[in-house]
Amino acid sequence: VRGAGETQEVLCHQSDYISLSLMHEGDDEGEETCVVASDWHNCLKLGYDVQSLCYPAWMNALLKEGANIPDPESVLPSKVVSPGEPMGFISPVVAAKYGVPGDVVLVGGTTDSNAAFFAAAGARPEYGTAVTSLGSTLAMKQLSKTFVEDASRGVYSHRFPRFGDENDADEGEEAWLIGGASKVGCAVLRQEGFTNEALSELSAQIDPESDSPLSYYPLIKKGERFPAADSSKEPILDPKPDDRKDYLHAILQGIGDVERDGFRILGELGATPERPTVVLSCGGGAKNDMWIAMRERRLREICNEGQNVVVKRALNTEASYGAALLAAASFE
Repeated sequence: VRGAGETQEVLCHQSDYISLSLMHEGDDEGEETCVVASDWHNCLKLGYDVQSLCYPAWMNALLKEGANIPDPESVLPSKVVSPGEPMGFISPVVAAKYGVPGDVVLVGGTTDSNAAFFAAAGARPEYGTAVTSLGSTLAMKQLSKTFVEDASRGVYSHRFPRFGDENDADEGEEAWLIGGASKVGCAVLRQEGFTNEALSELSAQIDPESDSPLSYYPLIKKGERFPAADSSKEPILDPKPDDRKDYLHAILQGIGDVERDGFRILGELGATPERPTVVLSCGGGAKNDMWIAMRERRLREICNEGQNVVVKRALNTEASYGAALLAAASFE
């Protein structure tokens, strides 16, 4: 960043740098100091306090004493905005280069995993909306009215933007996207030799309303982080039945039980509502309709009387789509 004839190094996330370039390319050097702006989501793991909306005192002290930086905040993004919050207009030079209108507004960004949540749930989800990613590992996020954190389990909260007009009661409320990630997931299916064709054929033979008598914890190697942090946790994939259908049933049930226990733990840590109301599924495992029905039944086991949970496939999961929804939300 150049200003007043000096060059200064400032920390930028990739999205911060792109936004900075789009807003300031072509500015005369020395005539304007470029303010590095970032967002709540990118800055969380930088150390930004998303509850107090400031850099914590301990972080400033470490940078000053440990890194010998006299003014720590001079090297950090000086403006941290809500995801989707307008930050400035596109540079006339960039607008002319790419043939876009000169009144294009740049807004605060987000992370890729949170953008995927926006894609699945939209920019204005209800509290209790959750997204489970059934990829090689299992990741869960839930929108909560309350902040939840447990560093030992890797559970943390992103401050979630609330959009609405001046008559919308939700706009001034805090919202938190809470979540955790297990090391169990669909990677074990490949490890155990299940092809796509076998998964489809065998799943069609499984009754999602029936329980497997086997109790598995389908890790691919030792160590778990959520719902319980246990570096010594061993995979449990025995005893193995002779029938591959029964083996698949037990594995899918085991992964579903980790998901169920994960949402139970989030509730015990203070999630509001205590249980998700809808779980949108994404990732390769979301293609399995039988598994969706099985997971819904297992999740209902932790619901209190009068509560219910619906599990379904997310219609959209691309992070780019979620980023577009986020950008549009401030202008609707």
